[in-house]
Amino acid sequence: MPTLAGLARSTWPRAAIDAASSALAAAVFAFLDVVDVLLCFVYGFLDGVLEDSPVSCYCHRTFDDDDAAEDDEGVSDTLYVRRSPLRDALTRLVRRVVRRTGAAAKAPLKGLSPRWSDCGCASCVEWLRNSGDDALARLHVVVKHPAPQDAAGTQQSERDDAAAVFVHGFTSSSSFWTETVFRESAVLNRRLFAVDLLGFGRSPKPANCLYRLKDHVDAIERSLVEPMDLKSFHLVSHSMGCIIALALAARNPARVKSITLVAPPYFPPCEQRAASQVALSRLAEKKLWPPLLFGSAVMSWYEHIGRTVCFVVCRNHLLWEWLVKRLTGKRDVDVRLRDLTKHTHHSAWHTMHNVICGGARLQDRNLEAVQAAGIPVQLIHGVKDQVVPVECSNHLKAKLPRAEVSLVPGCDHATVVLGREKGFAHKLRAFWITMF
Repeated sequence: MPTLAGLARSTWPRAAIDAASSALAAAVFAFLDVVDVLLCFVYGFLDGVLEDSPVSCYCHRTFDDDDAAEDDEGVSDTLYVRRSPLRDALTRLVRRVVRRTGAAAKAPLKGLSPRWSDCGCASCVEWLRNSGDDALARLHVVVKHPAPQDAAGTQQSERDDAAAVFVHGFTSSSSFWTETVFRESAVLNRRLFAVDLLGFGRSPKPANCLYRLKDHVDAIERSLVEPMDLKSFHLVSHSMGCIIALALAARNPARVKSITLVAPPYFPPCEQRAASQVALSRLAEKKLWPPLLFGSAVMSWYEHIGRTVCFVVCRNHLLWEWLVKRLTGKRDVDVRLRDLTKHTHHSAWHTMHNVICGGARLQDRNLEAVQAAGIPVQLIHGVKDQVVPVECSNHLKAKLPRAEVSLVPGCDHATVVLGREKGFAHKLRAFWITMF
């Protein structure tokens, strides 16, 4: 039987390691607080010189009454409330300097993009070449029609006429679906649609947009549901796209035949914090390890450091793609690497906060609408997912008792789809067959 002395000897090294790790993390994030505030001055100056209508940051803004009035539309308090004692002190210093220089504390959003720090390559600004205001608001949509021989060879009892709409996740694009599951179109045997969400892929990336949940749903309806006159369709979504898919279904319950949510982020509120704060702390917890979580924390908590990363990575994505091709000897780069760069910092920053965090406050309302409409839902989650924990699907199951849940062993956030496309397609088809 272990003695108290033995237990103490076995636990103190772990406690010391944990304490040292916490102290190191605190020091690193304190340093990042200082860097981010200093970068606030740098970007403020560069935007003032290089931009005709600069978009102000959130460093010296407060969540005031005007923002609260818009909050039901998905403006997240996490844009404004990213607290640390050091950051608060430095931010107050910034405010005093801004007041002395006479700069505006809260400038209106203007301009369409690209900003000087955005990529201006042909693919990234293709949407600006379209004519008319309506064209600028249209998303890029990829359509896959079933082959005639596939439709002829499928029994009517095993298919329906409903289309399928696929919604990608954060820092991704329609390629997540078109270069994977769409290749199994013979299994799915129906019209397949995949959209580039507003601000991602080849879709418009305006700087005068807050990229709220409402903005994304409006764009899908305006670009796909209405022009294609989709009377009936299945929804398939991954990660952040699940939040958008649920909002789209809640608004169009008579059109949506089923919803498949893959790795859905869902964090119910707790007594101490709102759902938006819970989502931010869980998906972007300030930790140094694993690296993916550290990267999420930096890009979600530090507006100007995140913009710098996007300036280096996204603005120069053609260079990085060329280097990868040369180093690997391949003609194409991995779809995940290519999609990671097809956005601007403005679109990614606001979508992260206003959809993933701000949308968390609207999730229960949308889930209630889906439940009331009786829309069938299936949840698919990789057991090894380190981005969105499996507990999110368990929480959703509690809200949607009739939902089907499939936990995929050995798969993470991406490989729950990538690498198992045929099996995933067959699972979709089996689920859809039960709809009629």
